[in-house]
Amino acid sequence: MDDTAGQLKKFQKELSSGTVSLVLLAVLGQSRQALYGYQIAKRLEELGEAGALAGKQSALYPVLRNLEAAGLLASEVEPSVSGPPRRYYRITKWGREVLREWTAAWEATRDSVDRVLKGEWR
Repeated sequence: MDDTAGQLKKFQKELSSGTVSLVLLAVLGQSRQALYGYQIAKRLEELGEAGALAGKQSALYPVLRNLEAAGLLASEVEPSVSGPPRRYYRITKWGREVLREWTAAWEATRDSVDRVLKGEWR
């Protein structure tokens, strides 16, 4: 891997680590039903946002657990007819409040970075 590719990979990893929680909360916030991990990963893939998880579905489970431990998500384990039991996640009321705050912070950050990248100084 040349130096440019290595720097890009590092940059993408840093961006991803800061946005995965936001993306997961958003997916669950937009869903009318609880979802299990594979369903969440498929939704991200359908939206073209699989890059947010760097192609590793397993990477979302620790983040889901952290969001649940923080009270932003709740989960229930249900039996599955086609395999092992599945853990279904849903966003909590507190999670919706946090999602609104994080979304506003994301939009402000994105807008500021876009202005700098475009050379649009105030």
